[in-house]
Amino acid sequence: MSLLVVGLSHRSAPVSVLERASLSADTKIKLLHDTLAAEPATEATVLATCNRIELYADVDKFHAGVAELSTLLAQHSGVALEELTPYLYVHYEDRAVHHLFSVACGLDSMVVGEGQILGQIKDALALGQEQHSAGRLINDLFQQALRVGKRAHSETGIDRAGQSLVTFGLEQLAVHTPVAEWASGKRALVIGAGSMSSLAAATLARVGIVEIAVANRTAERAERLAEILVASGTGVRASAIPMAEVADELTRVDVVVSCTGATGMVLTADDVLAAVSWGCAPDPAPQAPTGLNAAPVAGPDVAGLDADVLARLVAAAEAGARLADAGAVRTIAAPEGDGCPVGLDGRSALTGVDANSLELHGTWADQGEAAAQRQPRRSARTQAHATDVRLALLDLAMPRDIDAAVHRIPGVRLVDIESLAEASADAPMAADVDAVRGIVAQEVAAFGAAQRAAHITPTVVALRAMAAEVVAMEVARLDGRLPDLDERQRAEVTQTVRRVVDKLLHAPTVRVKQLASEPGGAGYADALRELFDLDPQTVASVSRADAADPKNDDPGRAS
Repeated sequence: MSLLVVGLSHRSAPVSVLERASLSADTKIKLLHDTLAAEPATEATVLATCNRIELYADVDKFHAGVAELSTLLAQHSGVALEELTPYLYVHYEDRAVHHLFSVACGLDSMVVGEGQILGQIKDALALGQEQHSAGRLINDLFQQALRVGKRAHSETGIDRAGQSLVTFGLEQLAVHTPVAEWASGKRALVIGAGSMSSLAAATLARVGIVEIAVANRTAERAERLAEILVASGTGVRASAIPMAEVADELTRVDVVVSCTGATGMVLTADDVLAAVSWGCAPDPAPQAPTGLNAAPVAGPDVAGLDADVLARLVAAAEAGARLADAGAVRTIAAPEGDGCPVGLDGRSALTGVDANSLELHGTWADQGEAAAQRQPRRSARTQAHATDVRLALLDLAMPRDIDAAVHRIPGVRLVDIESLAEASADAPMAADVDAVRGIVAQEVAAFGAAQRAAHITPTVVALRAMAAEVVAMEVARLDGRLPDLDERQRAEVTQTVRRVVDKLLHAPTVRVKQLASEPGGAGYADALRELFDLDPQTVASVSRADAADPKNDDPGRAS
């Protein structure tokens, strides 16, 4: 077995790279054909999901295989090889088997134990079969991976976290409420139209969201996703909107899911604050003093702030700039306790607050986030405000699409990759994870033994074929010497000779299979060919016949 896997996943690459490297259906087919055309590979298939792209191949040369598969991934993903290389990982032989089995069990998923990957592995196998790129090794490997994944879910409690990343994120947003009940009647905005965003949109439609707006930098992809949602049969209303209208759409939706390849923030704290405060008509109040020399605004408690810093904050607010531009984050220490000038008592707290106070609230949120980064981060489930959530945000991008400071805005709940990982880690699954790892180790050993045993099977079959020829020739020679034997006598003699040969070959062939199934047993096939002077062409023809018809792989027939 010379199994090689070259790929990248959420563990090795940021989402921005994964989304750029995503493969369409046509591209995957072209990749498989080009892989088979490459000299090192004899069979292959590709496992492409929202969180990983992996190319599996049976190669005859390791270094040449790594170079060829890496180059092909770069060519078909559209990401330059020099940019893609730092994020690639390589697994070979037993390590490659261990990797796929771990993936099938959900151990390598962003949310440990999720079961959606089994369907994606099944699709990868089906693609290889349809394109005739999956030979015996790929077929055996992926079918066994499916069995291992099912065994892990049936024999352990790993599937207690067995949701897709999107479903798990929605459960975190819904806290203790069933997702379907929480989502019923809500409107959602999905930012991005890549594989992860498409999965998110489909999940939202399935759980009961009534209306979905899709925003993407490429309008055609957003429109296509909206069309698919409408045609899905869930009854959801879906439409595409330009990215420029995202700010306005925030004021109309209840849920936002974002997963883009953007290198900067897609939604800032200012964007979210403006959206949740939209429509809150403040009571008439005296206008706040303006100017650099103005006195501190009345109402909010800003005691303890340096006067010069406060003046810069007010000036930044009047200019419409972000508070960070005024140097606030760098110069103001995080306030002790609940120092927010607006407070955390929900959307109603925004009523009657002037613009400068809202800006100071943004500064307080940024300071609080900086302080929170120096302390253990609380789980998203503990960040729920006392009042109903006005806007629920799910950030599935790496690096993040949504400013982490938004979780301190009244009426906003944020769940991101970091909090999802923490929530998953907090789950009491340590024993189940250990049990699944044990299953994977057992199955890897069993698969390796079976593959090594299968490697010697053509040699054993060729040996028995040679023995059968010898028996046939000797019986024919006996017929010439003893022509007076009747049919019963001739059959008895023939059967006796065959039994002698079978008994002589039985112990050696059984033993050689056992030895060949152990690590380092690959050389026994060569030794058997040398000892019995077997024709390599005969052995090769048996191997080709077995590869053409997997039913021929009956380990018991040569024993």
